[in-house]
Amino acid sequence: MEEMFELGTISCPSGTLVLIDGGHLGLWSGDRSPAEIDPASLGIEDPVVAADVTGALDFVVTGPDASEAVRSFDRQPGSMIHDIPASKAVAFEATFDEHCRSAGLDARLKALPVREAHAHRARRTAEEGGGNFSMFGVPVVAVGGVPRSRHLPVLATRVDHGDGVGERWSEISIRMGQGPVTSSVSLGDIGVDWARVLFGDVDALSTWQHDEPVDGLADVAFWGAAADEAAATFAAPELGEPGEDGVRGWTDLPVSEAMDRARALSRWKDETGRRMAVDFRPHSHHWQIMREVRASHVGAGSVELGDARVLCAMTSWGDGFFPVIADLDSSGGLLAVRVRFSDAP
Repeated sequence: MEEMFELGTISCPSGTLVLIDGGHLGLWSGDRSPAEIDPASLGIEDPVVAADVTGALDFVVTGPDASEAVRSFDRQPGSMIHDIPASKAVAFEATFDEHCRSAGLDARLKALPVREAHAHRARRTAEEGGGNFSMFGVPVVAVGGVPRSRHLPVLATRVDHGDGVGERWSEISIRMGQGPVTSSVSLGDIGVDWARVLFGDVDALSTWQHDEPVDGLADVAFWGAAADEAAATFAAPELGEPGEDGVRGWTDLPVSEAMDRARALSRWKDETGRRMAVDFRPHSHHWQIMREVRASHVGAGSVELGDARVLCAMTSWGDGFFPVIADLDSSGGLLAVRVRFSDAP
């Protein structure tokens, strides 16, 4: 039997909603070219690979059969192809041309002079009816027609799946209107690598600070088998944050001091071979929202970004690709957007 919970509310002044893995928002370029994103944010340290990613190309598909060519080529969703590494661009174009020849399609690739910003991708996708697009290979969903002037409830249904799985979310939905659902359409999948989904206004996400503190402060947290010993060595108190029993550390430190303490803990752990996790937490928007998530009994938190409120919720299933569905009324108006994690047993 399903139970329903309210996780919080969102507001979307632009009318365009983005569904994205909250842990990947450090890769969001906003209205800038994705080429401006530091490849280190992607975990890339090799300078050759970094240059290949920074010099990547975006393509628009042109010609009478462009839509069918993109659909049948089936490499990326949407009307454009993004983030093709520079070293693979020529071979990629040749593969696309051969696909069109063999399928009898009149279409071709045209490289854009400047890569399409992530916020532009979201707005264009919403204008085209909603769906997903690629952000450095991660599927992100955008949908338009969201009410602009009121807060919208975010609801989750939980089911006991049995067989050792236990209680987990079957669905998280944003309710936007009343009345019967007359049709439902797929918006594609959202890709999740950090076990969480964030629902946010497209314009608000351009103001998101993922790693940079908004107040110049940071926390240091540590836990694990050696936490008590480390606490005695470094005179560290209980962290005192809701939902983090047994976690030690310090809060509200200047960033430089917090970094020094985190490094000292990490050196001690490595040099002694102790088992312990150390977490450096700058007071960014990501820190703010995850602080609420950790304290929440439903694993959700929100943060205000200008006139918008964004919400992040843990999937309860970890990582994966999860389908997103739009429910419509008889006139095509948007009633709800749902992320499905599983079907009820």
